[in-house]
Amino acid sequence: QVQLVESGGGLVQAGGSLRLSCAASGLTFSRYNMGWFRQAPGKEREFVTHITGGGVSTTYPDSVKGRFTSTRDNAKNTVFLQMNSLKPEDTGVYYCAAGYCSGYGCAETRRYDYWGQGTQVTVSS
Repeated sequence: QVQLVESGGGLVQAGGSLRLSCAASGLTFSRYNMGWFRQAPGKEREFVTHITGGGVSTTYPDSVKGRFTSTRDNAKNTVFLQMNSLKPEDTGVYYCAAGYCSGYGCAETRRYDYWGQGTQVTVSS
């Protein structure tokens, strides 16, 4: 049984930082691309970043580029999302996901087979 468990969310002031973690089990972790998505109330789930299985390549939308960094530790079956210079518009539930994808396809939720339960991030102004 595949499980993805996010942690590290919380309340932070604008300009602050948070580091999210996603611990995976029940799958051959290094074979999967890992994505992070977020969802604000009343909005669709939005792509935040993805990292390839070996951790060599990452992609980010313009909204988080230069502020967010995704890394992974395959020995620990964990992927991380470092979020700096947080803004109120970064508020939402953050989800990690595992799947097979390539290029721009990794921004699509349908490319991911497994999802975590999410962790809340709230950025106050």
